Order: sequence, then structure tokens, then C-alpha cells
Amino acid sequence: MENKINYQKELEKEIRKWSELEVCPTILLHSCCAPCSSYCLEYLSKYAKITAFYYNPNITDRAEYEHRVAELQRLIEEMFKKDSEVYKPNFLEGEYNPDAFYNIAKGLESEPECGRRCIKCYELRLRKTAEEAVRGGYDYFTTTLTISPLKDAQILNRLGIKLGEEYGVKYLPSDFKKNGGYQRSIELSRDYNLYRQNYCGCEYSKGGTYGEKHT
Repeated sequence: MENKINYQKELEKEIRKWSELEVCPTILLHSCCAPCSSYCLEYLSKYAKITAFYYNPNITDRAEYEHRVAELQRLIEEMFKKDSEVYKPNFLEGEYNPDAFYNIAKGLESEPECGRRCIKCYELRLRKTAEEAVRGGYDYFTTTLTISPLKDAQILNRLGIKLGEEYGVKYLPSDFKKNGGYQRSIELSRDYNLYRQNYCGCEYSKGGTYGEKHT
């Protein structure tokens, strides 16, 4: 049986290095939605300059996609408009191309949630984030996806590390759900009255067995 790595502790080790060296790294944070991004942005912005990268072609309903984009932009504006002690995150929107998702999902349409289709989807989004991190000269890239209790942080981090090595950019490990992170995201979602979608984004999770309630 493979030993599980505590990726949140790995993140904390990396942050301590920044403090010791008095550096302020730049991070491209793949953001799946405003509720999941809330705590991740609050946490990371204390230590680094963040750009929230919205790349989610799995959201195949355009109205849903645009609603989630608007909520993330609103969250950034409202959360950071008064606090001068942290770095206000930037926002970057990737291309909206549902065909990219359908291409990787082909043949996997009947897979259960959190199965092979979802892993392919994680890789699609993380790969694009790694590409954009290289293009933009960021020090690190990472994802908000690890905050979800329904997503496997071991799988996500292994994918990120592999892609980081492939593209020559550092992947920042995380398990944002730990240390009360997921609970804090619930609080922030309530504080900012964020739209809470009840499915991950693709048509296969909508009204299906996934049942995730983002908060």
C-alpha cells in the first residue's frame, strides 16, 4: 500500500523557506470556482503574489461558466478591497473551450464521479495552468481543487508534480482542506454570499451521483 503524503505540510515547508529567504514568490493558482478559491486566496495572499487563473472547459453550460467567472471576480474585489496587509490577487481568464473537455472525456462518459474521466479533467486543467505559468514567468503553479473533500489530494498533487517536471516550472503542493481550510471556505462563502453550485461543472456531474455542494 502506497504511503500517503501530507501535502499541506509540504506546502507549509515551502512557505517557511520563503519567510527565511524573505522572498515573495508569484503563484498561478488554478481556480475552479469562487467558493473553493476563497480560503486558498486568503491563505496564500499572506505570503505570495497570486494570480487566480480561471480555466475550466469542463463547465459546458456557457451561462453557468459566465456566472462562476463573475463570482470569482467579485470575490477578489470584495475580499481584498480593504486589507492593505496582503497582496491583492490578480485575475486571469483562460480560453473557454468545452471541446477540450469533450475530447478528453470521449469513451469515459459513463465513468463514475472521481473516476478516470475526472482524473483526465484534472490533468487537462493543470496542464493548461502549467503552460500558462511558464508563459507568464511564474515561480509556481497550483490548484484550488485540493480543498474539496470529494477530490483526492494525492492524485491531484502527483499530477501537478509530474506536469511541473514536464514543463520546467515548480508545482506548489497543497491539501487546502486540512487545518480547517474547507470549513473556512464555507464561512467565507457565507460572508460574501457566494453562489454555491451543486455540481462540479460538466454535464455528467450535473444532476448525477456527484452531489458536491460547493460552499
